[in-house]
Amino acid sequence: MQPPAQTSKIHYGWVVVLVTFAALLVSAGIRSMPSIFMQPFEKDFGWERSGISGVISVGILLYGLVGPFSAALLAKFGIRRMMVVSLAVLAASLSLTPLMTALWQYELLWGLVSGLATGMMANVLGVTVANRWFVHRKGLVVGMLTASAATGQLLFLPLLAHITVNHGWKYAVYTAVAVVLVLLVVVAIFMRNHPSDVGAAAYGASDATKPEPFRGSIFLTPLLTLRDAMKNKTFWLLAVTFFFCGFSTNGLIGTHLIAACGDHGIEEVMAAGLLAFMGIFDLVGTTLSGWFTDRFDSRKLLFWYYGLRGLSLIFLPFALDTTPSMLVVFSVFYGLDWIATVPPTVKLATQEFGKDRASMVFGWVVVFHQIGASTAAYGAGLVRQMTGTYSTTFVTAGFICLLAALMALRIAKKAAALRTAA
Repeated sequence: MQPPAQTSKIHYGWVVVLVTFAALLVSAGIRSMPSIFMQPFEKDFGWERSGISGVISVGILLYGLVGPFSAALLAKFGIRRMMVVSLAVLAASLSLTPLMTALWQYELLWGLVSGLATGMMANVLGVTVANRWFVHRKGLVVGMLTASAATGQLLFLPLLAHITVNHGWKYAVYTAVAVVLVLLVVVAIFMRNHPSDVGAAAYGASDATKPEPFRGSIFLTPLLTLRDAMKNKTFWLLAVTFFFCGFSTNGLIGTHLIAACGDHGIEEVMAAGLLAFMGIFDLVGTTLSGWFTDRFDSRKLLFWYYGLRGLSLIFLPFALDTTPSMLVVFSVFYGLDWIATVPPTVKLATQEFGKDRASMVFGWVVVFHQIGASTAAYGAGLVRQMTGTYSTTFVTAGFICLLAALMALRIAKKAAALRTAA
């Protein structure tokens, strides 16, 4: 079923980008579902907020930890095969969710299985696709694929929140299962591993040769890559700033904003709509970030992204205590750079470590991102349980982002300089 790439006016890489976008979109949408279920699970099962947050925290951590190893698995077994396996495992996990009766079962299905399955379809997948299929427009492609996470929330959260409120959380899970199964079929039919599979060169290149087969160990090679990267100052600056990135995005806002709105009398569907509204602006902001990354100093882009995000988070408690219009203002400014940090971070990693190792090194950077997100997911729930408010956590996250902005400027200029090879 391989398409005739030689006669098509559209490079098949864009088809691969579209399929990957859909996979990342669905994966991100499913990873965001626990934020909708937090209050229903408290009512239905009597679980505490900190316990539910702990499950989400483990899922977020594994979602990131699998990244470096997923880069090796994608190189070893191919993109299409690993995507099909991951989607099948995810569908199985979702199908069993309505049968759970205890918190440990939620931990198993959403903390462990779902975390690992969705981790295979995360940012590392997008970077791998961009590096294999594109020489030109690589930053734009990374921006588009990164933005799919926001689009996943845009499409899923309001719909799933509506289903949860009107029909129950189990029906929201059934809807997600149906979407995953449809996507599995699409991936199996249209996804390709490399331009050579369709007799084409990467977009912007003239060489259509097949890639060298992966010869390293699936488990040892990522660890050796980490050992080498840890000797590099740029790696640590990227890793620590991405820790702060995860702390201030999916770990905090993505997990707790709906619950925080509930504390202020804002209905769940409306709160989910706020996240979806952020998704609209992040879709624009992150795609533009990819375009900017192809043209401007990535260090300065990160400075502005983290700085504006920090100011937005410091403003959030005030927005929650005033009128809904202030929450809309927060959603616009916060949404524009929710994950706009990814394209410049990928660019800096590629320039510093080379295209061949970029996916794996970036996978380890994402691990730090998810450790930060995991810390916020559990910590914010615990602080809320102890103090009755999220305000302290929001403001703390804001100042952490301002620190990340300053750290971004300390990345060596040699890594920030635009290079043709990247």
